[in-house]
Amino acid sequence: MGKLSSKDVLRSDQFSKDEITLILETARRYEAAVDAGEVLDVMKGKVLSTLFFEPSTRTRLSFETAMLRLGGGVITVAEARSSSAAKGESLHDTIKTVEGYADVIVLRHPQIGAAKEAAEATHRPVLNAGDGAGQHPTQSLLDLYTILKEQGKVDGLRIALTGDLKNGRTVHSLALLLSNYDVSFLFVAPDALKMPREIVEQVKAAGVDVAETDDLATAIREADVLYMTRIQKERFEDTAEYDRLKDAFILRRAMLSEAKSNFTIMHPLPRVNEIETDVDDHSGAAYFRQSANGVPIRMALLALVTGRA
Repeated sequence: MGKLSSKDVLRSDQFSKDEITLILETARRYEAAVDAGEVLDVMKGKVLSTLFFEPSTRTRLSFETAMLRLGGGVITVAEARSSSAAKGESLHDTIKTVEGYADVIVLRHPQIGAAKEAAEATHRPVLNAGDGAGQHPTQSLLDLYTILKEQGKVDGLRIALTGDLKNGRTVHSLALLLSNYDVSFLFVAPDALKMPREIVEQVKAAGVDVAETDDLATAIREADVLYMTRIQKERFEDTAEYDRLKDAFILRRAMLSEAKSNFTIMHPLPRVNEIETDVDDHSGAAYFRQSANGVPIRMALLALVTGRA
């Protein structure tokens, strides 16, 4: 059995460097197999349950595609109101029920810590597909995979994380995951949306250089990778505060004239207005390639945690 067999995937800082390498190499192998037209039966006889109590397109569909590409089956709850949660059922009871139907469970939930609660309720592997403003570890792994494919390396890169760093679970997870590498960070956000102090301190404790600014132009000029995020309206209690901040950073094609020649632009999607569509045909615009990379990474994770890789 592999070192990730039967393990939950709850946080991006749970992985050792060896485990990260194993996941990336497994993803690369599966991607090559799919590209070559191979029909895989790695997960034949296994069932994945995707429980999504918050909206999702890319994460849910890429997990389900991953399981189907591996020859397994999928059962899904696509929204809270279509499940017994709408009747008041606890998350614990939902998970205890689903473990009787599925071999592995993927959960997205609006509450921080929900994935940990789910994992404690079952002996099935649980993969966190986003818990509120907390973590999104599988996204950070596909982001790392994207950086490696686009840049050809990770060590030595300067990476700018931009936008809603306070509420963005994708940037929380990515900052922690990349702390395993020799990178430097530029955290780009208005004061009200800065990266949480505990994450800044954890990254610094890992020996990573961190600078903070509210100047997008500096990030474009200095970074190798610019990771844009939307201002997350659903995380704001004060609508007026959202309206004040929603246009804080908007990337336009004309702004890229001072970017490095190998500049990579990423975004976890969905975008609202923070990247103009005239950026899409820039050679470094990787966000749709990034989205596609979710399939091989999630193929790797599903096979590894079930001991099938």
